[in-house]
Amino acid sequence: MYKVEWVDSVADIPAQLWEACFPFPYEGRWWYEALEQAGLQDQFIFKYGVVSENGQLLAIAPAFVMNVPIELVIPPALLPIFKLAGKLFPSLLYQRTFFIGSPCSDEGRVGAVKDANMSLILAAIHQSMLEQAEQLGATMRVWKDFANEHQQAFVKLMEKGLFHLVSFPGTSLPLEGNTKDDYIASIKSSRRNKLKKKLKQAHDAPVYVEILHRPNDQVLQEIFGLFWQTYEKGNTKFERLNHRFFEILSSYENAHYVILRHKQNHEMVAFMLCFALGDHVINKFIGIDYRQPKEWFLYFKLWDAAVEWSYSVGGKSIQSGQTGYAPKIELGNGMVPLNNYCVHRNSAINFIYRLVAKTINWDTLDEDLAVYVKAYPEFKPKVFK
Repeated sequence: MYKVEWVDSVADIPAQLWEACFPFPYEGRWWYEALEQAGLQDQFIFKYGVVSENGQLLAIAPAFVMNVPIELVIPPALLPIFKLAGKLFPSLLYQRTFFIGSPCSDEGRVGAVKDANMSLILAAIHQSMLEQAEQLGATMRVWKDFANEHQQAFVKLMEKGLFHLVSFPGTSLPLEGNTKDDYIASIKSSRRNKLKKKLKQAHDAPVYVEILHRPNDQVLQEIFGLFWQTYEKGNTKFERLNHRFFEILSSYENAHYVILRHKQNHEMVAFMLCFALGDHVINKFIGIDYRQPKEWFLYFKLWDAAVEWSYSVGGKSIQSGQTGYAPKIELGNGMVPLNNYCVHRNSAINFIYRLVAKTINWDTLDEDLAVYVKAYPEFKPKVFK
């Protein structure tokens, strides 16, 4: 019933279809253009599945191919064996994977026109995805970080060999009322008092807030330097972004930087890149100078400024992505369950991966999430068999 054609560039798809399939608050054409133009070809091959029926364009499935480092794939206990074997067979050190989704996007998404039949569209994309993966030499195929919105459609696809793998959750915060005080009042009392103490100490730090739109080259150098410092400190490294990517994103009309600078020397000590998409704000990237005193609570000061800015532009919610959960939970963010749906070309390997996937959940993915699940067991996501 549906035809899926794979193209290599955002420009190969009509702008009107992008607008219809990825309206606010979703990351749209601008996001995929930035990834495509940033010179990341050493890491990714970008593809876009365009779905049509009788010539009518219905949906866009952003996708990419990546040689995923094996340490991100297999259980830690098996890693020494693979690294030893990798000295003789280098291909064992990575797994070539075809993803439906996007690098460093908060959620994977197939965009479709209004009233489209998503179950049939996803089924058509899945079949075409397997064929495309064969052509590109990808042994692993993954629907990456999809929310629960079309879960039943994916459950049906699991009958065709897919297995379910719980992913790191996203985080989201509704902004109650009209001011920052309304936000503070909306947080549970058990967290509110602790947060107030940290914010008070953060307000005493010798820094000031600056909101920037379309920063110049010199400021972008500062921004990328802090981003890279934070990237290096992180435990999970999937994609490796570059200065050009930030340069392109910074030209986008809805991109804004919330920046903290030292009062004495005016050096940048922290930033947060935010996108105002309608009444929804995406807190996409941060950078922090970890050489500064911990007592300044720069992350909390940065968040405080971002919340105030979000209210000023009419924001009703903030989305803050995956990882770094401890402070996000403390700041009142809720967890947004995300799912991977996977299949390996080799049936024996797929069977092993399926067994391992059944043992993975929030409490095994992250220590902070384990604490969260212990406090709120009702929010632990279901692992599909």
